[in-house]
Amino acid sequence: MMSPSLSIVIPAYNEAPRLGGSLRTIFAYLAEQSLDSEVIVVDDGSTDDTVRVAEEVFAAAGRRTTTHLIRGQLNRGKGHVVRTGLLAARAPVALFSDADLSTPITETPKLVAPIRSGEYDLVLGSRALDRSLIGVHQSWRREQGGRMVNLLVRYATGMHIWDTQCGFKAFRMDVCRPVIEAGAIDRFGFDIELLYVAHLAGLRLLERAVRWDHHDGSKLSPLRDGLRMLQEIRAIRKQARRRFYEDAIRAARAAAYQSGQPLFTPGDSPSTESDVSPELASAERRI
Repeated sequence: MMSPSLSIVIPAYNEAPRLGGSLRTIFAYLAEQSLDSEVIVVDDGSTDDTVRVAEEVFAAAGRRTTTHLIRGQLNRGKGHVVRTGLLAARAPVALFSDADLSTPITETPKLVAPIRSGEYDLVLGSRALDRSLIGVHQSWRREQGGRMVNLLVRYATGMHIWDTQCGFKAFRMDVCRPVIEAGAIDRFGFDIELLYVAHLAGLRLLERAVRWDHHDGSKLSPLRDGLRMLQEIRAIRKQARRRFYEDAIRAARAAAYQSGQPLFTPGDSPSTESDVSPELASAERRI
């Protein structure tokens, strides 16, 4: 098999009840595409059958999709396993998605096409830009808490991003790898750290509205994890002042300066008129 064009990273902690269905959905979608791809599941020290489920579904994966299961012995946090999966990715573009597929995998082209065309280095899915795309909402309390966190993040970081926490983000790996390697936040504030360092490096960030449905079973506690996230934001700002991220910022800037070229081949350029790029979506899947 040729080197993959796209890597999809799935962080998983005690996801046995829904991981199998999500992986089958991903493989069915990838089987329709013209790309070679890889799917990486990173287990975060699960105590249920997450690993067994992943192994069983991987055994039936199509020949154009390679699979990689990374097993963690300890529960380190979502930030740790997402970084682990992204840094293991072999494709020039890597996307991570929550295991519940709250954002349907068919939204992938919205994030990947702007990177492959050479326009952006990091594209993040957003629930905030177009709330009409939300099918099943969270509770009112959880939604309001999320809005407060995002307002605080905008104020504390200066980033003009309305939804840092959506679990659907794509990266141009040759440019973003130094930023990912520099991450030190292992829990739910890792998205903010990653985006903030990319912002400080002057990388080209795009926030794009995606479809999204809330699924029960979230491991977030609004109060506990909200307070923890505030602490992590303070830690990120302190580390930035102490120039903790300086090497990563320099390396990312240098990589961005040297790249500058689109990742598609001639005759395979993504459409600029649709949310779906033709190299990733079969005819019946195009918007």
